[in-house]
Amino acid sequence: MQDYQGLPDTKVYVADAGSTDETVNVARSFAGHFLISIIPGGLPAVGRNAGARLATTPYVLFIDADIEIADTSLIRRSLQKMKSRQLHCLTTNIRCADGGFKDHFLYAGNNLVQRMASWAKPFATGMYMMFDREVYFKLGGFDEKALYAEDYLLTKKVAPRRFGIVGGHILTTNRRFQKMGHWRVAKMFINTALHTFDHSYFLRDQGYWTDFDSSSTQPREL
Repeated sequence: MQDYQGLPDTKVYVADAGSTDETVNVARSFAGHFLISIIPGGLPAVGRNAGARLATTPYVLFIDADIEIADTSLIRRSLQKMKSRQLHCLTTNIRCADGGFKDHFLYAGNNLVQRMASWAKPFATGMYMMFDREVYFKLGGFDEKALYAEDYLLTKKVAPRRFGIVGGHILTTNRRFQKMGHWRVAKMFINTALHTFDHSYFLRDQGYWTDFDSSSTQPREL
């Protein structure tokens, strides 16, 4: 439903890490609307890097599997802002499609901190990240050794004047809060900021995967 005219000719890479919920079949059902390719995934950094290496366009957009881009102008406006301001990276606000007060409050807090941090040390979540592809590779792409906050590690390298936040929002679910609890997620967010200069901290799981997917020792994420 996006009003970006180039979308039908845009290649969509679905990095699948062995999903068991019919993700691949659902993605393929949209083949009449998009140019879809299913590629091997893994941890988020692995899947995202794999897609970026196959891309040939000036810009690449990374989104999570459970994201809804309800704003039909968001991709078009994102590209316009990337080009007009010669940005290296761009993101948007996050809202919870459902859930209660705590869910909405924590995502609103994330948006506020993201806005404040953009003036000194930008950060964006993997839910919606548009990159200048050439700059993306110059920055080294996502750290595939990172077991936690690989999106934060990459975007904090972006110069503040080359980072942007486009108006509007994407919709996500409250599944993280349901699985891990609100306090646990908030604590991990705070610890991420406190360990900004401790790279080794992000090479350890920090309980994200074991808490988030207790049914398996192997992470399964799109």
